[in-house]
Amino acid sequence: MAYAYTPGLKVTTGSTIRKDRRLPLKGDVLVQKGDAVRSEDVVARTNRPGNVQLVNVANLLSIPPEDVKDYMHKTEGEAVAKDETLAMTKGIFGLFRSQARSPIDGTIETISNVTGQVILREPPLPVEMKAFINGTVVEVFPDKGVVVEAYGTYVQGIFGVGGEAVGTLNVVVDSPNAPLTPDAVQTTHRGKILVGGSIVGYDALQEAIRCGVKGVVAGGINDTDLRKFLGYELGVAITGTEALGITLIITEGFGKISMAGRTYNLLKDQEGMQASINGATQIRAGVVRPEIVIPFEKREQSLQTAHESGVLEVNTPIRIIREPYFGQLGRVTALPVELQQLETEANVRVLEVELDDGARITLPRANVEIIEA
Repeated sequence: MAYAYTPGLKVTTGSTIRKDRRLPLKGDVLVQKGDAVRSEDVVARTNRPGNVQLVNVANLLSIPPEDVKDYMHKTEGEAVAKDETLAMTKGIFGLFRSQARSPIDGTIETISNVTGQVILREPPLPVEMKAFINGTVVEVFPDKGVVVEAYGTYVQGIFGVGGEAVGTLNVVVDSPNAPLTPDAVQTTHRGKILVGGSIVGYDALQEAIRCGVKGVVAGGINDTDLRKFLGYELGVAITGTEALGITLIITEGFGKISMAGRTYNLLKDQEGMQASINGATQIRAGVVRPEIVIPFEKREQSLQTAHESGVLEVNTPIRIIREPYFGQLGRVTALPVELQQLETEANVRVLEVELDDGARITLPRANVEIIEA
């Protein structure tokens, strides 16, 4: 059988999911191999060094830099409180003294006789790494973190913003073609992850934030609404660190694009279950996709047969990623071996596809990505 390799999005009903949960710095791992963990459990913890503040004591006291240590009331390594005196001149007969005060609570890190500056460091910032999914610890990295494994549904999106969130899955539209409108969002959705259909707009996202929704999953979004929602033009950097009050995952693309029927039905079937989502996205080198994870008990036999990862073959479900059929879904019906000439006169490998509406088309293999089952 003819086959080829192409990147694709994973949409799996049941598979083994492993999440690497590592600290940015060395710290303490709080669980052991074999431990069962919940999504909100802290599995590792560390402290990130606080921010640095500079105080130009020489300028404040009008003294030479090399004399700064003679006027200091504190030494390196000592703790200081905000507005506490760091250094002071003797003045004239005890009067007209100049003072340098600490702008923060923190610790004196360095006193420089060269620059006349005192370097203060704010208190360390606690960093906690949570399990993210309900599962079992299968690997431990001493002082760094763990790997958590679970079995469940795994869905990748095209684009997302916002970090990790956990909540109950709630489908609020009747079909994958229906838009997620503000009136579909209710106060009873607090703490939940809402699933829409073809598109979500700025007003619906603002209403979701007002109602305390943890996350929104929809087929598409207009770039103008996304820009208004973020408050700036999105660049090429990785997303996922935005402080928006909500996590957004787009499964199909920009504009009004119906959510893939298979994705919608999969999420609909598991409505009411706890889902873990992450909007982090990176399109360029080191691709990162937004994801939805719904852990559940492993069944004895999977209901679906998975395609080999990345393999494009007959009957493989695909999504078209370029015009004029952008966003449409279908299945591969043939993979001709011979090169075919395009209108641009380039000779490329093509594939034949049957779209979900029954239409049959031929297009370059580079124009599709696999929807991994």
